[in-house]
Amino acid sequence: MLLAILSDIHGNREAFEAVLAAARAAGAARFVVLGDIVGYGADPEWCAERTRALAQDGAIVLRGNHDDAVGNPNVTMNSTATMALEWTRRQLGSDTRAFLAALPLKAREGDCFFVHADASVPSDWNYVLDASDAGQHLDACEARISFCGHVHKPALYCAAPGGKVTHFCPVAATPVPLLPQRRWLAVMGAVGQPRDGNPCAAFALYDTDSAELRFLRTAYDVETAAGKIRTAGLPLSLADRLFEGR
Repeated sequence: MLLAILSDIHGNREAFEAVLAAARAAGAARFVVLGDIVGYGADPEWCAERTRALAQDGAIVLRGNHDDAVGNPNVTMNSTATMALEWTRRQLGSDTRAFLAALPLKAREGDCFFVHADASVPSDWNYVLDASDAGQHLDACEARISFCGHVHKPALYCAAPGGKVTHFCPVAATPVPLLPQRRWLAVMGAVGQPRDGNPCAAFALYDTDSAELRFLRTAYDVETAAGKIRTAGLPLSLADRLFEGR
């Protein structure tokens, strides 16, 4: 089965639609959404409703820290994120709030493990930024292959039988065989707010039969997404950064 794995949609309808279309065109049979469906972008309700429809069709959908913060008044974020969070809360209906609150923090199927942040304490929302962080994740995760988001930058880590963790910078569209003698952690880039210098929406395709992974990017209508952020009165920086992927 070909899985489309995506994370950090962040209320960006245009990016989300582009990724869904690209994944389906590539033959994806099932979706995995690793959380942060809302936050930052101007279409949180639409993105949540679309994700709920995917879940009803059999997708794995997890809760991210921004999804969690919708129902948690004690969350502390930077000023820009706080302004976006407060605005997002006002846009969401009660059914959507209940949907986000009920999402699990992690999931496992076969030899694959899925989580928004790292596996050590999913509710602490730790970032996987380097090989040391990836080692902490792998130590807490029994699955051979795992996937996370949260960082907004694509990355791939593997642990050799001796335990040494190696970091790779994936090349878009280049197939990577996840060799069975190693353990792997794939960090998804962001659909709705990339921060690796590439404004194109990020996602990945994983073939469960061949254990082959491809990190992919797809262009989308950034101008429209940014315009909606400005019209909504959200911080202008959230619109500006979409053009640069930062």
